[in-house]
Amino acid sequence: MKTTCPYCGVGCGVEIKAPDQLVSGDLQHPANFGRLCVKGSALGETLSHEGRLLWPQIHGERVSMDEALDHVAQGLRDIIDKHGPQAVAFYGSGQLLTEDYYTANKLMKGFIGAANIDTNSRLCMASAVVGYKRAFGADAVPCCYEDIEQADMVVLVGSNAAWAHPVAWQRLVQAKTDRPEMQLVVIDPRRTASCDIADLHLALQPGSDSALFAGLLNWLNENEAVDETMLPHLANVETTLEACKAWDLATVAVACQLSEHAILSFWQRFAAQPRVLTLWCMGINQSQTGSDNNNAIINAHLLSGKIGYAGAGPFSLTGQPNAMGGREVGGLANQLAAHMGFSAVEVDRVSRFWNSPHVARQPGLTAVNLFNAINRGEVKAVWIMGTNPAVSMPEGNRVAQALARCELVVVSEVSARSDTADLADVLLPAQGWGEKNGTVTNSERRISRQRSFIAPAGEAKPDWWLLAQVAQRLGYTEAFAWQHPSEIFAEHAALSGFENHGRRAFDISALAHITREQYDQLAPVQWPLNDRAPTGTARLFADRRFFHVDGKARLLPPAIPVKTLTSSHYPLLMNTGRIRDQWHTMTRTGNVPRLMQHYDEPFVALHPHDAAAHGLSQGDLTRVQSALGWWSGRVVIDSGLMRGQLFIPMHWTRQFSAQANVDGLVAAHCCPDSGQPALKQTAVRLQPLRPAWQGWLFLPEVITPQPVLYWSRAPQQGAQRYVLAGEAQAADWLMQLPTMQELQWQQARAGQQLHMLGWRNGRLMCAFYAAPWLPEIDHGFVARAFTETPSSPQQRHVLLGGRPALGESQGRTICSCFGVGEVAIRRAIEQGCDSPAALGAALKCGTNCGSCIPELKNLLATLRVAQ
Repeated sequence: MKTTCPYCGVGCGVEIKAPDQLVSGDLQHPANFGRLCVKGSALGETLSHEGRLLWPQIHGERVSMDEALDHVAQGLRDIIDKHGPQAVAFYGSGQLLTEDYYTANKLMKGFIGAANIDTNSRLCMASAVVGYKRAFGADAVPCCYEDIEQADMVVLVGSNAAWAHPVAWQRLVQAKTDRPEMQLVVIDPRRTASCDIADLHLALQPGSDSALFAGLLNWLNENEAVDETMLPHLANVETTLEACKAWDLATVAVACQLSEHAILSFWQRFAAQPRVLTLWCMGINQSQTGSDNNNAIINAHLLSGKIGYAGAGPFSLTGQPNAMGGREVGGLANQLAAHMGFSAVEVDRVSRFWNSPHVARQPGLTAVNLFNAINRGEVKAVWIMGTNPAVSMPEGNRVAQALARCELVVVSEVSARSDTADLADVLLPAQGWGEKNGTVTNSERRISRQRSFIAPAGEAKPDWWLLAQVAQRLGYTEAFAWQHPSEIFAEHAALSGFENHGRRAFDISALAHITREQYDQLAPVQWPLNDRAPTGTARLFADRRFFHVDGKARLLPPAIPVKTLTSSHYPLLMNTGRIRDQWHTMTRTGNVPRLMQHYDEPFVALHPHDAAAHGLSQGDLTRVQSALGWWSGRVVIDSGLMRGQLFIPMHWTRQFSAQANVDGLVAAHCCPDSGQPALKQTAVRLQPLRPAWQGWLFLPEVITPQPVLYWSRAPQQGAQRYVLAGEAQAADWLMQLPTMQELQWQQARAGQQLHMLGWRNGRLMCAFYAAPWLPEIDHGFVARAFTETPSSPQQRHVLLGGRPALGESQGRTICSCFGVGEVAIRRAIEQGCDSPAALGAALKCGTNCGSCIPELKNLLATLRVAQ
């Protein structure tokens, strides 16, 4: 069975082999040609029903599916009748399939009659959408992944692709290996894993990207690096170039806090190479000038003519598996459907196609405004689908408070518990990966199939089915009478071509009459896909014809960078982002032990000087505080950061840690053009956390440890492992947990260290190791004891020590694909392995997804210095 990975926007093909559901990369899929990252490789480990929402609930009580759907429909009807359609909203996700998205959009905008449907794609791709639409007249990514191999130079901006898009990154690594003359420029305030093979790294001031690219445009113009043949195809050239004159080399150097030499080196390389591909992601988009940042990059490609042919172009990398599909159907509040907006002509067209007189006539509430409206009581019902806004939205605590007071909160989810699901009035069990059947569109406009290959968990249903059932209960039976997702897809394809005539970029009308059998066999294909391009389209704008009415592309004047102000009270600048092995708010990856090995608790990365200035060392606990709240986690020293800056990953939630929701610290400042929040720059301060004791707690079940200063949970094979920090006596704290008094205890004290094992009927039920510092134990050894119970007194005594009698701990996991730890890697280096290739031959590390190779290189360099 061939399907598609549900993680990032690379859209890798996956092959499932029965009967054991073994996961491997699809060798024929054009996005990955068999490669998978560690998250994709571990997909088979996410198919358990553990933690799944298995049946509908109303106010925490199990009900029948009919009762739940009746309750939702009646609640929506009552609110609409009393307050009007604007009092209702939907909030979707790039995790939804296109068919789900289409159904939600059609119901809200077409029949309820309000445009209040937005999506978590607002948090990652909205600024790219605005940038493309302003420049090209359409939300049309012009490039494809093949351009990575074809480029003479790749510019990576605001993206740690090595961790966030590992398979696309490996294509780049392989291309540079095959053609060492290929150049890579990384533009990022942090020195990340993506700098590993860079020819030039520009560690610019956060938020100054638009200045750098405005300066590039000015420099291209002043140094005869303009493609004169492109000028007839461009509008607004003179105005834009005049505005860019202010950004000379010296001014840009001050704004970006870079040397003039480094900036000039980048500009000269850009001009000299005929095939330049610029890849960017959240560092560009999640900004108060996010839309303008996008246009600053696109400007440079348009004026230099580096667009429309192999190896060249501006290429935004989508963060989610179907962020592009959501954009196609109108999943954003400022879109209507099929790349149409809210002009009278477009509203009339969609109204006739859907045969509905109630089509929304103006844009709806974008994400931040939507939750603000809920908080004010203006939106009284919200249906949240496959996402966790109480964690992922800026000012997350306020979002949670808004949901808590909302009249009707419906959540369709796969997880029984999430920060958002805990606030729901109605929970609807949605199908997850492996159960769902539909399509997704990746970063390069490629539509791929997600196919179902396992039976749904419990009473889980497709999101489109749940929506259609509610629509029918609201009286819209005929418009939502589909029996199979292929029928929805065919309708979506027909709408894309309806009265299009080549004026809209998104057109898959060649699939408007697709049968169920053809849908089941649909191979990955890139749009446009119509009579003029019956087999799809790899690249756009080869003819230099764009989608504005006059056929020209637009240059736009640059923005003035917005600098986040620090102060004596909040002297540091916080950046947020992803780590290698986790995904969004961890509802899927957080339950896979293998994916919790690389970083298993929330952390803050600090420059060594900043750590020392605050009295912090590697592994210490600290609190990070902004004007909106505080966060707690462990210190990681990172010399790749600039002084005065810190980095915290976005993933941890209240399900996994006590106070680690980092977006709760971020103010809801947005790009005024896209409504995308600026999640990358927040002024904060540090406060060391000095507990009386720290420890490890292993239990067979999930609990919420209280009261402690700090806790974080990570699943292990056989047990749940908690890292803790507290103020009271450790033993007293442990014994107040439920059921602890019922156990038979074995304990050992050595100085200030306390080790305790709790038994019931010869079975291990609790393991606890505490000291004024964090004890060193072998986590895997202890966790296995919950399924392989030690039988002899000697074995139990060894377990009480927390380490096996023979052997040693593997240390921190470096290679998650093969579970290779730092201890083994260091030993192999000491025994003569002198390169990542040699380590891969000896230990297999780095030979699958390759994401750990930068860390292998760092270990090699560190040990060479030590020797």
